[in-house]
Amino acid sequence: MTTATATTNVGSRGLLRQLGTDSGYVLLGFPLALASFVVLVVGFAAGVGLAVVVIGLPILAGTLRMARVWADIERLRMAPVLRQPRIRPVYRTAEPGASVWRRIFTPITDAQSWLDLAHGVLNLITSLIAFAFTLVWWVAAAAGSLYWAYDWMLPYDPDNIELTELLGLGDSAGARIVLNSAIGIFFLLTLPIVVRGCALLRARFSRTLLTGVAEMRNRIIVLEEQKRAAASAEATALRKLERDIHDGPQQRLVRLAMDLGRAQQQLNSNPDLARQTIDEALTQTRDTLAELRSLSRGIAPPILVDRGLPSALAALAGRGLIPIDLTVDPQLGTPGGRLDPAVESTAYFVVAESLTNVAKHSRATECWLTVTRTNSRIVIVVADDGEGGAHVSKGHGLAGLADRVRANGGTLSVVSPAGGPTEVRAELPC
Repeated sequence: MTTATATTNVGSRGLLRQLGTDSGYVLLGFPLALASFVVLVVGFAAGVGLAVVVIGLPILAGTLRMARVWADIERLRMAPVLRQPRIRPVYRTAEPGASVWRRIFTPITDAQSWLDLAHGVLNLITSLIAFAFTLVWWVAAAAGSLYWAYDWMLPYDPDNIELTELLGLGDSAGARIVLNSAIGIFFLLTLPIVVRGCALLRARFSRTLLTGVAEMRNRIIVLEEQKRAAASAEATALRKLERDIHDGPQQRLVRLAMDLGRAQQQLNSNPDLARQTIDEALTQTRDTLAELRSLSRGIAPPILVDRGLPSALAALAGRGLIPIDLTVDPQLGTPGGRLDPAVESTAYFVVAESLTNVAKHSRATECWLTVTRTNSRIVIVVADDGEGGAHVSKGHGLAGLADRVRANGGTLSVVSPAGGPTEVRAELPC
């Protein structure tokens, strides 16, 4: 079997599977929508009508809880149609030890419960439309494409004018079979499109009422976590930069100032000693400049800006203290394949910090660095054969790395059992 044939077979199976999923969702959805409509309308009407005599409130609360059941069934059914994971909103619940009336009023004061009730009532409209179109298309496709098998069983009335006669094709059996088969083939070819459209009509309407608020709330939570992670990563980076400057260039600059002051005092009394002090000050200046260049490379290396991520990572691997096996997708360095500057910088930072941790703490003898791009994500894997024990808990170096990755919408995972090996895996959106 050739590759093209295999791909066609896989695509056909996927199309048939989706057609079956969509058809089952729409055809079964109508009786479910009809049942929920009857139950919820009757319960709501009884609850509102009897609210003046108090007994209506428990009925209304029970109706809202029943609406949750129908809503959960719909959320479970629409997930394969939308090709998304099932999302269930967080309903308001009564606190432990609450009174009976408090428990009764809890669903009545929950906004999502009322959205579930609205869905259970209004969903009948979209279900009826989708059911009618889907049923008509299935019946027409089956009846038309199989017309040749049962034409001989149909009663013939000479006084009845057939469609073939109106079209000028005559009233022969062959003309009827050709025309009806052509109509059936049309419905059969358009069946997946129409059924898919009907399924999406129902599913997206349901999603708007049943999970729209929950998705918005989850998105807000994710954005808040990314904001906190970005602030934490920035604070960690600033503290590290401040510590590095304090421990390195700042100390050298203090000594440089002291050396220059001593040389100034020695100029008149001992010029040779002053010249020696100035030479030492020049050495301190060169060392300070070298350290400042090293710090600047960690913040925004010029090679990353000018030549892209593959070249920057190659330079990092070349400066490694242990052998590093580097594999990078070459397209990441081309003008059309380069990442967003923020993502590119984060990827470089992940690799730089991971390699630093390998060199300082792992006691490894070899390291493997792989950077690949799959669909809309870039995957970074840094593995070593060291002694393991790395984790991302607070107080360790990888915690700041995880915050920086999370701030860019990515994920960081560390697998590092005691005794090794260690694998740091980061995934960033492109």
